[in-house]
Amino acid sequence: MNYRNILLIDDDADDHEIFMAALAKVSMAVTCTGYTNAGEALQKLEQGQITTDVIFLDLNMPIMNGQQFLYEIKKRPDLEHIPVVIFSTSSNPSTIQLTKEMGAMKFITKPDKFNDLVRILEAFLLQ
Repeated sequence: MNYRNILLIDDDADDHEIFMAALAKVSMAVTCTGYTNAGEALQKLEQGQITTDVIFLDLNMPIMNGQQFLYEIKKRPDLEHIPVVIFSTSSNPSTIQLTKEMGAMKFITKPDKFNDLVRILEAFLLQ
């Protein structure tokens, strides 16, 4: 397993709970830190207060949205190496293409069913 330390950035507390529960079903060896504010998460990363193997990033957030966060992290030499997975309700092909061009490793549309999320995380983490 390449990713043992996940950072989830999503402004929805319910989505945090669901993500954490699905992750716990996949592997107890993976830890996940969650932030509801992308700007705060970026600041913590810049200051070295948190480290991560991969970031799961929502797009639609107030203050700093996911595209702004992705732009900021990919222009910083000390952080640009961190893989970013867009994790959004969007499935718009132009949004998917844009985020990949901006440096996102993968785009996952949030599934409606919990078991689908478990399968998605399992496939991602055990690849």
